[in-house]
Amino acid sequence: MAKDKTIYSCSECGGTSPKWLGKCPHCGAWNTLEETRAEPPAAGKNRMQALARGLNAAQPVTTLSEIEAAEVARTPTGLEELDRVLGGGIVAGGVVLIGGDPGIGKSTLLLQTVDALSRQMKVLYVTGEESGAQVALRSRRLGLEGTQVRVQAEIQLENIIATLEAEKPAFCVIDSIQTLFSDQLSSAPGSVAQVRECAAHLTRVAKATGCTMVLVGHVTKEGAIAGPRVLEHIVDTVLYFEGDTHSSFRLIRAIKNRFGAVNEIGVFAMTEKGLKGVSNPSAIFLSTHSEPVPGSCVLVTLEGTRPMLVEIQALVDAGGPSPRRLSVGLERDRLAMLLAVLHRHAGVACGDQDVFVNAVGGVRISEPAADLAVLLAIQSSLRGKALPKGFIAFGEVGLAGEVRPAPRGQDRLKEAAKLGFTIAVVPKANAPKKPIEGLTIHAVDRVEEAMHLVRGQT
Repeated sequence: MAKDKTIYSCSECGGTSPKWLGKCPHCGAWNTLEETRAEPPAAGKNRMQALARGLNAAQPVTTLSEIEAAEVARTPTGLEELDRVLGGGIVAGGVVLIGGDPGIGKSTLLLQTVDALSRQMKVLYVTGEESGAQVALRSRRLGLEGTQVRVQAEIQLENIIATLEAEKPAFCVIDSIQTLFSDQLSSAPGSVAQVRECAAHLTRVAKATGCTMVLVGHVTKEGAIAGPRVLEHIVDTVLYFEGDTHSSFRLIRAIKNRFGAVNEIGVFAMTEKGLKGVSNPSAIFLSTHSEPVPGSCVLVTLEGTRPMLVEIQALVDAGGPSPRRLSVGLERDRLAMLLAVLHRHAGVACGDQDVFVNAVGGVRISEPAADLAVLLAIQSSLRGKALPKGFIAFGEVGLAGEVRPAPRGQDRLKEAAKLGFTIAVVPKANAPKKPIEGLTIHAVDRVEEAMHLVRGQT
């Protein structure tokens, strides 16, 4: 009996090599080649030819300005936080990929979405990870009616496509893409070839029929969606479901969206009846001190179009000969840079101190507008004196000690005033032309100005 021929496929780009290499020759990634069985040459026509027929196969070349274009129609899902991340709702023919850690709540969220949408359109929930009875059990536990929700427990691609043709749903969930396999390939479900093939077929079916498709993706131990990176290129929208399994709060973040803005987040709370949207997420990320404490400063950060208030906490303690710098929720390298700026330009030395910085609530802050709040929290902890009650700050700090403006400063200040904050230290370029009721604003140009101002306030 002839031995099966094997090839090595890259888990990042899907490229193949006849032998194992440390570095992928196609995308340059290291240690990504995995051994798979080589597929026999296809007899006759290409297996993708049937999908291409009637789609974009033989379209004439046209001038861009002559092509008619209209705003994309959206259908709200019934979950406001999910609609915010998607850009207003689902789009007919759109393909969404959602990934997240096991047990984070992906299936729960999508089952709630399917149930809400079933009141206005035909829906189909395809599960490859659970039986129909397990899906029904979850539905009962969440208190969902499910009277209009069609469910299929299937992992064979051809059977799923036949069901889509027969049922003609307007919204379909595939849970998950890594469990599907196609008869055209002999490799196992979850392999690079199977994931790429199944995703391509389902995407073309979605575009041809106008059915909105949601694909659930597994994630690797690094947190990226498993399978070739080409999977994220195929789909229209990529969402990441984040959160600590020990906490009841979950975040959905848009990484790619062809029909809306990226970097929007939706905030959910996990309850006994499923995931509920959090309309005021600032309440999660602010601690509940009755009186101000040293080492704490509130920052107004921006997540997409949404201003959010997050408490930055700092602890400065005697460190001995080799002091540590540790940050949770902020970049560690940026913390080291800010400490150098604080020493050089404001005369505050922390060279022999341990410095710990944390963003309350498990949120991750990547924007540089957090710099000023971090420095003020560090100075507050070092002096042992709390910042005034109702105090907020934001602004980027440069290596020369200047305080640079943050984008959409007016929106940040209005959000802070709405939540009852009374004192703000902001970059001079972000100072509003008209006073904001209830908010005293101090505009600063340099780090030393901000430090001197805060010393006078405490």
